[in-house]
Amino acid sequence: MAKAAVPLKLARGLDPAKLRPAFERFGRLHLPGLFAPREAQAIHAALVAAPYHRSLTASGKSYDIALDTLAAMPPERRAELEAAILEGGRTGFQYQFDAWRLSDLMEAGQRTGGALAPLEAVYDLINSEAFLAFIRTLTGDPRCAYADAQATRYRPGDFLTAHDDDVAGKKRLYAMVLNFTPVWRPDWGGLLAFHDADGHVSEAYTPTFNALNLFRVPQQHAVTQVASFAGAERLSITGWIRER
Repeated sequence: MAKAAVPLKLARGLDPAKLRPAFERFGRLHLPGLFAPREAQAIHAALVAAPYHRSLTASGKSYDIALDTLAAMPPERRAELEAAILEGGRTGFQYQFDAWRLSDLMEAGQRTGGALAPLEAVYDLINSEAFLAFIRTLTGDPRCAYADAQATRYRPGDFLTAHDDDVAGKKRLYAMVLNFTPVWRPDWGGLLAFHDADGHVSEAYTPTFNALNLFRVPQQHAVTQVASFAGAERLSITGWIRER
């Protein structure tokens, strides 16, 4: 029998009431030290082991492609796909990265356990009353009812262009990114960048290990392209706090 997820707790000493003024002022927050070090390391190991697929847009359509299928694609078709991705990124909304749809599986009752148990524990935590109460206090928003999540892996060349997460019917209140790459340099790209109305980057967060980035929706943001010389994969759990 696969080992079940061990319940997670936020690190001691995190006080959402003290964080609230900064969040109210800026509409976003970078919170390091989210979990105890051992728990964060276990989540990192699970993210390394996750069975990712390729998530991308091309010619205005979204695709989830098995990595084996992508590897077996004829060279000319692969070149066409990559050209379409790059062309889309020049002028509009475009992305390419690896993903594992954690929420879809959990909501379908398809728990894996074993090496992936720490990721399932994260899903359980972000949907627990303790975590949602933490977010309600931090944001001052009583509507926070549940959360969804996916595991993501950005490798060299991967990116996510500017968008605001405001999708009709999704009832997204706040976006969150939990980062778990042990070492990351800003020079490697993969930054969570927030855009001003005048086209400037107003602020950017490095994907710091064991840190939560939380921000209000809608808000223009992007993940900058991971550099060809990046020394690691950008591993994170992303999702939204939503209302019913």
